[in-house]
Amino acid sequence: MKENEKLKVYPLSDIEYLKIHGRTTKCLSPLTVFWTGGGIELNVKGSELWVEVEVDYDIYEPWISVVINSAPVSRQMLISGRYWVCLFRGMSEGIVKNLRIIRDVQAMSADPSCSLKIHAVKFDGEFLPVEERLYKFEFIGDSITSGEGIIGAKVEDDWISMWFSAVYNYTAMTAAAFNAEYRVISQSGWGVFTSWDNNPYCNIPKYYDKVCGLLNGEKNEALGAFEENDFESWQPDVVVVNLGTNDMGAFNSPEWRDEATGESHKQRLNDDGTFNEEDIKAFENAVEGFLVKLRKHNRTANIVWVYGMLGSIIMPAIYRAVDNYKKNSGDIKVSVFQLPNTTDEAVGSRNHPGRLSHERAAKELIGYIKEVLVNR
Repeated sequence: MKENEKLKVYPLSDIEYLKIHGRTTKCLSPLTVFWTGGGIELNVKGSELWVEVEVDYDIYEPWISVVINSAPVSRQMLISGRYWVCLFRGMSEGIVKNLRIIRDVQAMSADPSCSLKIHAVKFDGEFLPVEERLYKFEFIGDSITSGEGIIGAKVEDDWISMWFSAVYNYTAMTAAAFNAEYRVISQSGWGVFTSWDNNPYCNIPKYYDKVCGLLNGEKNEALGAFEENDFESWQPDVVVVNLGTNDMGAFNSPEWRDEATGESHKQRLNDDGTFNEEDIKAFENAVEGFLVKLRKHNRTANIVWVYGMLGSIIMPAIYRAVDNYKKNSGDIKVSVFQLPNTTDEAVGSRNHPGRLSHERAAKELIGYIKEVLVNR
C-alpha cells in the first residue's frame, strides 16, 4: 500500500475544532469514552483520516460506528491494544465532511477492564468548526436505551457486545430529528429501584451524580469514572427517562441475596398476581426520588418519563409517582409518555426491541417532544 505522506498526527488536545459527545472527564490525553453514544465529532476537509485508539477488556470488547455526513458507513469490533484505525481514505479532499466516531456499546459494569480511549487523529487536511446544535437531550435507561438487541437475528441470545447499537437507536433518531446534541446514561438489567434480579444496588439514580459511577475497579477510578459530574457545563433542554422495565421484571424474579451481608431483597407479588402494596410503593418512591435528583441537576429541562417498549404493566405506578412528585414540588415541566409496545415483527436479538421497534418509538417520541417544547 502506498503511504499518504501528507498525513500528520494531531493529539486531541491540539485540535481546536473538536466536539466531544457523551459524559466524560475534562482529560483529552487521552479522552475516555465511557457511555454508549459517546465519542468525537469533527468537520474535516481532506482525503484520509485515521484515529488512534487504546482498548482494553477481559470479557466485553467495545465496538464503534463511523458516521459521515449523518450516514453510518462502518461498524467494527475493537480488539485490545493501542493502534490506528483508518476511518476513511480516497475521499475528495476539497469537500467538507462531518465525521462522528460513536461508541456503540454501553459502559460495562460487569467488566472492570473494559475501556475505550482516543489519543489522536492522523489526517491530511484541515479541521473546521463544528456547528452548535439547537438543543441538548439526555436519555436515561436500561438495555433498551443501551440498544441491546438492535443488531443480530432473532435467534441470537448470547449476551455479548456485538448486539448493541447506539446508531439505530431511538435515542439517536430522536436527537437527530431536533438537531440535538445528546447523551445517554444506561445499563442493561438496571432499574430505578432495583435490577431485574432484585439487586437493590443496581439502580441508575444511585450513580447518576458521577461521571460513570456504575463502573468498578481501580482502573476506572484512575480514569475519572467516579468523579462528580460537571452538570453546570452541560444543561439539557430535555431529559428522557426510560426506566421501569427491569423493576417490573424483579417482581417475577427470585430474591437476590447479598453474599457479604446475608441480606436478601425481593419485590413481591400477592397471591392473586397483583403488586404487593409495600413493594410497589417502594418503586414509586424511587421514581419520585429520582425526579427530585434530576431537577436538582437539570434546573430548566423538560423531563419526560417514557415506558412501554416491552410491556406497560407498571405504567399506572409510574403515573402515580410522577403525579405525586408534581403535586409535592409544583414542578410543571415533568410528564409521562407511553411508547409503543414491541410487536412480533419488531423484535430484535435477545428478545429485545429491534431496529423497527426503535424507529416506531422514536417517531412517537419525536411527536410528543415537539408538543412539549412548543407548550413550555
